[in-house]
Amino acid sequence: MLGNNSKLTSESDETCIFCLIANGQDKETQVIKKNNELVCFRDIYPAAPHHYLVVPIQHIHNCFSLHRGNVDLVKRMAEMGKAVLQDQGITNMEDISLGFHQPPFTSVGHLHLHVLAPRSQIYQHLMYKFIPKTDNFVTEESLRNRIKDKASIVKGEWSGLYKLSRPSIFSRLSVVGSRR
Repeated sequence: MLGNNSKLTSESDETCIFCLIANGQDKETQVIKKNNELVCFRDIYPAAPHHYLVVPIQHIHNCFSLHRGNVDLVKRMAEMGKAVLQDQGITNMEDISLGFHQPPFTSVGHLHLHVLAPRSQIYQHLMYKFIPKTDNFVTEESLRNRIKDKASIVKGEWSGLYKLSRPSIFSRLSVVGSRR
């Protein structure tokens, strides 16, 4: 267990449980791995024998808040998740699942990567939540590909319209528009 007596940063939300965990303010959660940008801990409702969450210390609301400047962040989140699995004795990196739930399927409004292993042992009654490349669970690779061309939005300098990026029952929205 890593100790951390840090205070909430200006980029944290004091009402967000993941911000509290990331900043050492939640005494019940055992942090497994931490660096200056990311924190990893066990999911309190595991769906597999190894189920961890990797979260950025900075409060980022969800997948839809990401842009091309965050591609490397998503990659580093996956790298930390894989490192934790290896530290926990997982050797078969082909039998893992890394991905994000996206709204409306998120339970906590703070970006978090689910790291599950072995993928072949995801509990049957929870399997529906972790089907890759669905609106419910987007893989980290798919997310990186989706955001690599998405421009960052400068507050107050952008206006846009929403359009459906592809038809589906949950219809993902993507932002399109132009600068003023």
